[in-house]
Amino acid sequence: MSWLVIMAFALPIFFGLLLIMKKFVQHMKDEQNLEIESVRESLIDADNPIGLSGEELQQLKQQQADAQKHLREVISKIPVDIQDGRFRPAFDKVKKPQGEESANGKGDDNGAGKETA
Repeated sequence: MSWLVIMAFALPIFFGLLLIMKKFVQHMKDEQNLEIESVRESLIDADNPIGLSGEELQQLKQQQADAQKHLREVISKIPVDIQDGRFRPAFDKVKKPQGEESANGKGDDNGAGKETA
């Protein structure tokens, strides 16, 4: 029976401390203009692993979709040959843009602009 007396004193003290803590947290939120996220909101979302806001997330998704579309366009322009059952890039079919210099720094300009000694 003695534990009932202890429990009768302990429970009101416990709930009183919870009430004081709740009021303190509410006061600090108001004082410092804070927004405390709930535990449910703070869990990692599969679509939003880095915790962006809705608008930022939509912008990021749009940028990624544009990048994927551009990448598909670029890859589709690469000429390929099938060799041994595999797709291989056909480097001989790739056109060099006019005015592009070779790797050794000497352009293919047919002698134009060369110094004469």
